[in-house]
Amino acid sequence: MTTPAWTPETTVPVTAARRRGANGRFLPRADKSDSAVVAPQPLEEEHVEVTEDQQLPELPEDRFLNRELSWLDFNARVLALAEDPGTPLLERAKFLAIFASNLDEFYMVRVAGLKRRLKAGLPMRGGDRASLRSQLEMITERAADLVTRHAACFAEEVRPKLSAEGIEIVRWSELDAPERERLRTYFREHVFPVLTPLAVDPAHPFPYISSRSLNLAVVLRDPADSSSELFARIKVPNNVPRFVTVQNDSRGARFLPVEELIAIHLDQLFSGMQVLEWHLFRVTRNAEVEVDEDRDEDLLQALERELAQRRFGPPVRLEVAASISDHVLDLLARELDMNDQDVLRVPSLLDLSALWQVYGASDRDDLKDRPFVPATHPQLADGEVPRSVFNRLRECDILVHHPYHSFSTSVQRFIEQAAADPNVLAIKQTLYRTSGDSPIVDALVDAAAAGKQVVVLVEVKARFDEVANIGWARTLERAGCHVVYGLVGLKTHCKTALVVRQEGNQIRRYCHIGTGNYHPKTARLYEDFGMLTADPEIGADVTDLFNVLTGYSRQTAFRRLLVAPHGVRKGLIERIEEQARIARDGGEALVQFKVNSLVDEETIDALYRASRDGVQVDLVIRGMCSLRPGVPGLSENIRVRSIVGRFLEHSRIFRFGTGEQAEYWIGSADLMHRNLDRRVEALVRVTLPPAQEDLRNVLELAMDEGSEGWDLDAGGTWHRRTSTPADPHVHLQEALLRRVIGKVG
Repeated sequence: MTTPAWTPETTVPVTAARRRGANGRFLPRADKSDSAVVAPQPLEEEHVEVTEDQQLPELPEDRFLNRELSWLDFNARVLALAEDPGTPLLERAKFLAIFASNLDEFYMVRVAGLKRRLKAGLPMRGGDRASLRSQLEMITERAADLVTRHAACFAEEVRPKLSAEGIEIVRWSELDAPERERLRTYFREHVFPVLTPLAVDPAHPFPYISSRSLNLAVVLRDPADSSSELFARIKVPNNVPRFVTVQNDSRGARFLPVEELIAIHLDQLFSGMQVLEWHLFRVTRNAEVEVDEDRDEDLLQALERELAQRRFGPPVRLEVAASISDHVLDLLARELDMNDQDVLRVPSLLDLSALWQVYGASDRDDLKDRPFVPATHPQLADGEVPRSVFNRLRECDILVHHPYHSFSTSVQRFIEQAAADPNVLAIKQTLYRTSGDSPIVDALVDAAAAGKQVVVLVEVKARFDEVANIGWARTLERAGCHVVYGLVGLKTHCKTALVVRQEGNQIRRYCHIGTGNYHPKTARLYEDFGMLTADPEIGADVTDLFNVLTGYSRQTAFRRLLVAPHGVRKGLIERIEEQARIARDGGEALVQFKVNSLVDEETIDALYRASRDGVQVDLVIRGMCSLRPGVPGLSENIRVRSIVGRFLEHSRIFRFGTGEQAEYWIGSADLMHRNLDRRVEALVRVTLPPAQEDLRNVLELAMDEGSEGWDLDAGGTWHRRTSTPADPHVHLQEALLRRVIGKVG
């Protein structure tokens, strides 16, 4: 297989002794034939060794916070919303579910990666220089504290308050006789047939425990031999709801945990045996998928093989009920080859991600955030008749802000109108994630059926969406679309669409470049920006970018775009350094970023130096942040704020300078090694003054002292800023709902 020119040096197997240049960047890899020792492919969020060359003398060595603990701090902010009595009650349950899902993914990816490197003897460290072993120890301690808080919030706050509102998660002992009889029938007809008790003894080896499945560990005794105990495992089947509905009507909703229903009927599974005890447990496994793209000729087939093996990855976490007996826990840990550091005792129900079921099944709008209807962008509406996207874009660019602006009447309409327009010659689009019933995919299929050239780059390596994306790729191929799977060694994460349209005797190009996926469902939950434009320079750039993605173009420089892996870090640092020059010359200098994560050491060091030169640096970071703000002599001019709320803050905005000279950029890239070195990302410069004003308003409102949020201090602690009667604050998202839509509700 020929390797495209864009394959970066850090994304392919290299010899174990990796060489670096004077700037600390990896030099070109040695030919594989030069050495029989080949390092494993790096994980998607690899720690990059910070060399002495990068640690310039004037910057202190302890200038970086640990990224793993920073991620756990982000999940703690999610948990804080569940703990907040001011959050609507069912929303509190939802945030408990989000916390649990987040922690699952953290263990499947981040902890799994650290363990793999430790086992392989790879001395990778983060910017904070902590060893792999010490990082795992810190994670264990911090995660245990958060899990205890999480369980207490559910057991002591959310569950009792839900019960008071008629939404109950009950025990079997709390059911009356008719309810028990009805559930016995349900068990007999729907649960019992799919249960498979598995004995563990010399003739029956310990069974494989699939990742994130709920399991019952059952201890039994044979009445004919009371001197010995027996062990069996029962897996809770995937097709059975986590909470069995006991009642859900105008009088209230009641749910029974499925493990209780199974446990109360264990005598039917182990006829003639005495059940001594049962305990719930859950295993989380490594979810990394590794494909040798240099060696595998068919990426889809190779990826499908790896996905089939993912559920057999090594275990990284064992969750058990806090009441589990020591001898059962010892047995589980021994059979799963796990140590004390891998075990989390949960003093409440396991797998509270299932609270999404309770949230969705409870028809209580009074206990949820007030609903809203996204507004059609005013530039795309003309009274009762929607305007043609193409006609409007010839007049000016349009910046849409989801979920405040409707995705269906902007981005989705752009693609649908292109598919139906007889003057459209071609549509080219990247797809990283989309919905299960995607209108975007339907429109692309319709466009191909109408004879248009349709090119779709489907990123089949998008984590946890690999199976869905393989399905979409094959659907699009069958419809006659040209489907591309991306570049060897890189993920294509940019959010770009290009429409080529015949208009009289000329061809015009229309583009969308965004910060979020082409996913109509998450567009109601994720905060993102997208720019629709007919600007000729951007059209030329996006055309060139697709030529890189689909062919063998070596282009790395663009007119109005910054494109990773070659241009984003370099372009951002150049602009940071320009603001530092302005500050040194006595001018007013400003850098403002809004991103999901900031862990790239080179970018952070550039921000530190800019702060020393007098640049005001404002950072809105939703998740991980390795930068220490407010350190004397290093970062006095840097402020870091985090916004967490009903919408997932997902947009990436970059501002450089003040007044009319300010530059504004939006795009798909976070400031992480994986985004800047191992992904295709695109940032676009926003030049239309009204669009710049929208971006400026978001950044300034996010950083305003009167806005709710969390502020990071120099020691790495986040402090929440909330409203009080004496000091009222406004939440960014509520303010934007009122400003963009007109009202909440």
